[in-house]
Amino acid sequence: MNDRHRNSTLPSARKIRAGRAKFWHEQAMLDPFDLALLNLIQRDDSQTADQLAAHIALSPSAIARRLRRLRADGWIGRTIALLSSRFTDQRLRALVFLELAEHADLKGKMAVEERLLAVDQVQFCYEVTGECDLLLLVDCTNMMEFNRFCDDVLVADPTVRRYESSFIKREIKFAPFIKLTAA
Repeated sequence: MNDRHRNSTLPSARKIRAGRAKFWHEQAMLDPFDLALLNLIQRDDSQTADQLAAHIALSPSAIARRLRRLRADGWIGRTIALLSSRFTDQRLRALVFLELAEHADLKGKMAVEERLLAVDQVQFCYEVTGECDLLLLVDCTNMMEFNRFCDDVLVADPTVRRYESSFIKREIKFAPFIKLTAA
């Protein structure tokens, strides 16, 4: 059998791997303009495309198209308004360190998470390593509401072994910003 015939009947290594070679086509890539836009809107999403164009060398229409694409592709999860300290300074806020029962099963853990997701007092909840299992930021109007939350949501659940609270005296820094740079 000559080399020409052998090459025509057997698939080449390139053809076998061709499907895997194009994996990057399905993954959207962010260019430096996208990263710059994301950095700007993380700090202030209320800026118009015209205002953003003053900082990024793109036309306002190009910026608007990019922002629509970034939202549609899921790079921008959501847009929210952060209230000023005039509202938060008068509220009772606490970090609650939650320890689950030692033999908590997945079903019990999921039930606790669903209860925490369902109440407005829990502003964030993180699963963490260390002595506690979950870390919560709880916001209430007063101590009575906080106690009611603890009794109804935490104490009433057999999956919760114990919790410990640290009340927030003042906010020193709150900067939910991720500095994005090209790799």
